Amino acid sequence: MVNGIEANDAQLVAAFEAVEAARAKSGNLALTFFEYTTLAAFHVFAEAKLDAWVIEVGLGGRLDATNILEPDCSVIVSIGIDHTEFLGATRELIAKEKAGILRAGKPAIIADTDPPQSLRDAAIATKARALFVGKDFGWLRYESMPTQWGFWVGAQRRHGLPIPALRGSYQLGNAAAALAALHSLSDIIPVSQGAIRQGLLEVEWTARFQVLPGRPTVVLDVAHNEHAAKALEQALSDMAYFPETHAVFAMLKDKDIASVVAAVKNRIDHWYIAPLPGARGVSLEALEAALAVAGVKDRSIRRFEQVTDAFAAAQKAAAEADRIVVFGSFLTVAACTA
Repeated sequence: MVNGIEANDAQLVAAFEAVEAARAKSGNLALTFFEYTTLAAFHVFAEAKLDAWVIEVGLGGRLDATNILEPDCSVIVSIGIDHTEFLGATRELIAKEKAGILRAGKPAIIADTDPPQSLRDAAIATKARALFVGKDFGWLRYESMPTQWGFWVGAQRRHGLPIPALRGSYQLGNAAAALAALHSLSDIIPVSQGAIRQGLLEVEWTARFQVLPGRPTVVLDVAHNEHAAKALEQALSDMAYFPETHAVFAMLKDKDIASVVAAVKNRIDHWYIAPLPGARGVSLEALEAALAVAGVKDRSIRRFEQVTDAFAAAQKAAAEADRIVVFGSFLTVAACTA
């Protein structure tokens, strides 16, 4: 996406042709789907001659395809347990992999409230200019108030910032990380206070605690690991009162289903579960087992063969004042919004 507009067919075809030409020169180097599409995206960006690129790392960091770039600033928002078969089973190991995006002499914004020691060590070893964001400590910090918030960068302070349009109290930490990155790049890309305020007020992030208009309230969230599920639970808690909460839930079998269920179960009254398609899709039996282990009553569970059917049933059962939460995977949300 360039300047908020998705690439058109002609741009994509030209990018794919450029990637193929480069592959031919390299002796037809094999590329994964993600590597191929990442290179194509980079070609589109380069052709557009953009002032700035904002790139999200795909998986981990050290070995990710996006890490071929030399960033002017790196941002690590949080360290959660996920993709353990590739990154390791602990936060210490995962943080070490994520630290692969750090660069010597370049700013690195660390927004995790409890950064693993391996991340701190990597920042020192790479000689990155690591800046740790926190509410009550460090060179970068922020303070929330009922209708606004403040942000400190050393001796500089931004007063009266609008609360981000994205829902969830944790979004202040994310916003602070973004402002820290902008501050570190101010000599390269100056951004006005007015533009910052506009960005905070108008920001959108599809399927990240996205609340759809209408009744009953529908919340879309792609939370699929324990860390994200805990953030989802907190965001649900922060919402207004709803008599009943209905959950449309499906996950992939290589995720920690039990931890996700345990994190959100106290916010859910009715569960509508279904398998996901493909080799990675979890079975109904596995979902049922995870719910049983978490102590979810069987009478609160309804079973379906497809996520679309589960969502339709939740919509039919939910009263106008109720809430429906669709979560567990990108595939789960996609099925309910197609």
